[in-house]
Amino acid sequence: MSTTQTSAGARLRAAVAAEKPLQMVGAINAYTARMAAACGFKAVYLAGSGVAANSLGIPDLGISTMDDVLIDIRRITDACPLPMLVDADTGWGGAFNIARTVRSFTKFGAGGMHIEDQVQSKRCGHRPGKEIVPKQEMVDRIKAAVDARTDDQFVRFKEAVKVPILANITEFGQTPLYTRDELGGVGVDIVLHCCSAYRAMNAAALNTYQAIRRDGTQKNVLATMQTRADLYKYLDYYAYEAKLDELFAEGKEK
Repeated sequence: MSTTQTSAGARLRAAVAAEKPLQMVGAINAYTARMAAACGFKAVYLAGSGVAANSLGIPDLGISTMDDVLIDIRRITDACPLPMLVDADTGWGGAFNIARTVRSFTKFGAGGMHIEDQVQSKRCGHRPGKEIVPKQEMVDRIKAAVDARTDDQFVRFKEAVKVPILANITEFGQTPLYTRDELGGVGVDIVLHCCSAYRAMNAAALNTYQAIRRDGTQKNVLATMQTRADLYKYLDYYAYEAKLDELFAEGKEK
């Protein structure tokens, strides 16, 4: 969003330029963003549906607010150095609201955002019953990504707008699960897997809850869990611990 070379926006643009196409994964919290960075991804994504479902426990139906999203943006950008693209839903209002959203997202560390062309009472893009705003109203919004159903549509969109385009490859929706190479071959710049990790996390959590309730112990699902050692590794836990030891040692010497 910002034009300075050290800004999150500049780092996001650099990531798009450096990796063809850029693989971008959804990170619903600060810890998963750290794991994504450790796996070699160059950028992460915060989905509106992810905020609604995982942070608030509500459907993605335009109920969450800008402040709800800002909380998660700040937590993730504080813990993870990767640039982040953020789902801004419909922008939460008219032109002035959208301007406020851009400023707020920038202040909290987002590298970019996209806005839908739905009415304020939006629905999931993969669900029926959606209503699009008039063209004149959409002039006040930013259309940064398109959810297309065939690679021919990606080609036509790329040729028409002459800007980087994003393919949202989400599971259990209307878009086929094209591969990175397939999408890169037709000019897509960013391949987004917005919800893959939290779908897997939620399924694993549900399986664990059911097993504990059923068996009276977690012993039967230990193999599906992240170990304490891995948790500490991705948190850089021992560096924090070493810092505490250093501070306490200095205090004892005095």
